Amino acid sequence: MADRSRGFMRDEFVTYAYILLYIALSSGQIFFNKWVLSSKEINFPYPLGLTLLHMIFSSVLCFLLTKVLKIVKVEEGMTLEIYVTSVIPIGAMFAMTLWLGNTAYLYISVAFAQMLKAIMPVAVFILGVAAGLEMMSCRMLLIMSIISFGVLVASYGELNINWIGVVYQMGGVVGEALRLIFMEILVKRKGIKLNPISLMYYVSPCSAVCLFVPWIFLEKSKMDGNGPWNFHFVVLTLNSLCTFALNLSVFLVISHTSALTIRVAGVVKDWVVVLVSALLFADTKLTVINLFGYAIAIAGVAAYNNHKLKKEASRVTSETPGDGESIPLVSLPNTQRDDTDVVSHQS
Repeated sequence: MADRSRGFMRDEFVTYAYILLYIALSSGQIFFNKWVLSSKEINFPYPLGLTLLHMIFSSVLCFLLTKVLKIVKVEEGMTLEIYVTSVIPIGAMFAMTLWLGNTAYLYISVAFAQMLKAIMPVAVFILGVAAGLEMMSCRMLLIMSIISFGVLVASYGELNINWIGVVYQMGGVVGEALRLIFMEILVKRKGIKLNPISLMYYVSPCSAVCLFVPWIFLEKSKMDGNGPWNFHFVVLTLNSLCTFALNLSVFLVISHTSALTIRVAGVVKDWVVVLVSALLFADTKLTVINLFGYAIAIAGVAAYNNHKLKKEASRVTSETPGDGESIPLVSLPNTQRDDTDVVSHQS
């Protein structure tokens, strides 16, 4: 009995440690990106270049882990048809999301960017309805209205609103929503499920190519104009490594807990980012209206998460493999956080 109790306590400790690690890495990566992009000491105001660096680093590291060191096995089942019709669109939208999201940090505060991200479920739901993946209902319309109203109130309370930054951030939200829709199609309609390392292995090179083309035309000349590329190699390497570590931390959390846990941890992380950014960055000035509107939006997000979790739970219990249904090639811990978020926390 004592051994069982100690084992339970050890498992609980490990679980909470993973959750805290995820919150710390996720919040820290956002602040790290903001600092790299806006710090005069680092002198790297190139969001497109930074995102491209992340994707190249992720591609190389995934290749080393899977093909050279063979620590992780790449899940099989990927075909050329699936790669062209699903992975490439996912990679393109992922690249767009990170590029526009990181660019927004040059114009708006971290806290306000985080508040605008709360509109994500609305974008996902609208595009899901258009793609036939979601059903319109009065309950969902009410939840979407609450979220939208909260974001509007939070925006109204912003003291130094920059509409260029808002456009970039909302563009990133649309890109992320499209990515999640493509992920939904990949998983539900084509029966492919990939663990995070396999997902990064396939998506990162595609995203890097999608970022390289606009980087050549939009940022390369600016970087050349500032003289030799004498940037902080150690800082940028650590930044890329933290991004990769964040992806792994999400995998650890969803492997040891549940979808509800990762969702709650995500909400806690959002509030940590909003409040801590007010202490770290001079461009962040929170108002009562800001916080009130964001609280309304988060309440709507919580209701949305709860609705999705119940829907997914009922779907899983009603499904019985062997009744003529196709079984996914690879199983992932059941989570609807659009935990495809595993590789999307860089922005």
